[in-house]
Amino acid sequence: MPQVDTFKFLVESNAFGVCERIGERLKMPVKNIRLFFIYASCMTIGSPIIIYMILAFWMKMKDYVRSSRTTVWDL
Repeated sequence: MPQVDTFKFLVESNAFGVCERIGERLKMPVKNIRLFFIYASCMTIGSPIIIYMILAFWMKMKDYVRSSRTTVWDL
């Protein structure tokens, strides 16, 4: 059982946070969204994984653009 806990910790700490952000926006538990991605991936042979990666890329780019923008107050 310790191996499962270690794996769970690694996945949760290194994940992109897509499910967490979707959960915050929709005011839903993150657990339900993660389960949806897991079940949908099993039933559709992995296509939600592609959607997940696209969302992760989009969120990282959005964060990058926001952090590189300067405001009037930074002058």
